[in-house]
Amino acid sequence: MPLMRTDLWRCAAVHAPVEKLIAAGTLEGQQISWLNDTRSFRFLADPFGLWRNGVLHLFAEVYDYRDRQGRIDHLAFDASLNPLGRQTVLCQPWHLSYPVIIEDDGETFMLPEAWHSGTLQLYRAVSFPGHWEPVADWSFPVAAIDASPVRYNGLWWMFFSPPGTKAERQSVLCAAWAEKLTGPWHLHPGNPLWRNAASARPGGTPVVTEAGIVLPTQDCTRTYGGAVSLLTITDLAPDRFQAHVTGSLTAPTSLSPWTKGLHTLSGVGPLTLIDAKRISLSPARYLFDAERSLQRRRL
Repeated sequence: MPLMRTDLWRCAAVHAPVEKLIAAGTLEGQQISWLNDTRSFRFLADPFGLWRNGVLHLFAEVYDYRDRQGRIDHLAFDASLNPLGRQTVLCQPWHLSYPVIIEDDGETFMLPEAWHSGTLQLYRAVSFPGHWEPVADWSFPVAAIDASPVRYNGLWWMFFSPPGTKAERQSVLCAAWAEKLTGPWHLHPGNPLWRNAASARPGGTPVVTEAGIVLPTQDCTRTYGGAVSLLTITDLAPDRFQAHVTGSLTAPTSLSPWTKGLHTLSGVGPLTLIDAKRISLSPARYLFDAERSLQRRRL
């Protein structure tokens, strides 16, 4: 049986604010703490979070190659990053990932990617952190992939990759704007704003700096999520866009063997959340795929 390449991801916290990492242009030499153990062919990726009452609340995609359907888990840590608990907080009939957490107007929201459902849905925390409900009056014009919102110059901006071919999902950047997070949202007339497999698909929280917005993006030129490219947007308005790449971050050697990819850079106060990849060459995944195919035939 031939070997099969399987991407596996693991989340970690860098003990430095995201602004410092952007300025340094590297993760080498930084103190990094793993945030989850690993299990066979099951991974944790796309970490986002916030601090509340001295507790780090982490939300991330959980994915198992046995069923190939992501869900959103919540992990809690104290100030020393000791684990306090874990629970599944969002599960749908479709794949979920990239659970961006937003605080706005006294409320907490989650914006997970769910493009297989044909839409992008905003959720409101009814009882944080475990109970989330869809925002009833929410509407977005595209089933956006890895949608990354940021408040900038009096407007809400949403950066995302559009549905399409695999190549398009990894190499096209679009944007939309709104006066309020809940909308209405308007697509930028210049879409697509950026085409480049090395720096288009969003990969974390946008950071507002003196130079503009630094948008973490995925470098998918060699492998999916191979590195994080820093796309600095220097001119942004409902009728304008200008940007250039100002840096690239890779998984540091200290994370070996998890050095084959890095595709999230998510700021959370004094820490930065990341996920790192290793590639398994085990043929065991053939068994999971065969079992899933057999189950589908029985339905």
